Amino acid sequence: MAMAWVWTAMVGISVVYGTAAGEMEDVAAAALSGAAAAVDLCLGMAGAVCLWMGVMELLERCGLARGLGRLFRPVLRRLLPRASRDEETLAALSANVSANMLGLGNAATPLGIRAARRMAYGCEGVASDELCRLVVLNTASIQLLPTTVASVRAACGSAAPFDILPAVWLASVLSVAAGLLAARCLQAVWRD
Repeated sequence: MAMAWVWTAMVGISVVYGTAAGEMEDVAAAALSGAAAAVDLCLGMAGAVCLWMGVMELLERCGLARGLGRLFRPVLRRLLPRASRDEETLAALSANVSANMLGLGNAATPLGIRAARRMAYGCEGVASDELCRLVVLNTASIQLLPTTVASVRAACGSAAPFDILPAVWLASVLSVAAGLLAARCLQAVWRD
């Protein structure tokens, strides 16, 4: 809701300034140009997102996603010990981490929400430490294939949209490590 106010204020200021400066034609042209660029970007990204969602579906159907999820279970059991006692929650967590690693945030979100809802039972409106760690894992997620970023780069004309892989790998590992460390420290500080 707050962003709606920010965008409304920006548009309002632009219109007022354009009118006062006698540049209303330029403001209107910029608005139409921006809208056209947004549509082009969305259409360019839609194809790539559909492709990678299809790849994720294939991975799920042939069992590779489940295998990748099994690979993460030991790590998830250490990070989220209470949540990992429930097999359905652990399955959702594993699938969520797998989808995030493949850069499929759209596929990861419903799985993360399912896991979070199951983890929230009995929390009485206050997020548990494990639920906070799940939010950190989803926010900072380690990505092997940053498909969304690569899609944006391809839609904007990049000749090599995946040339950012080493930087993405390093940044995502460091952000997850920093996030989990911060969650651990804050858990110790705000212990009841």
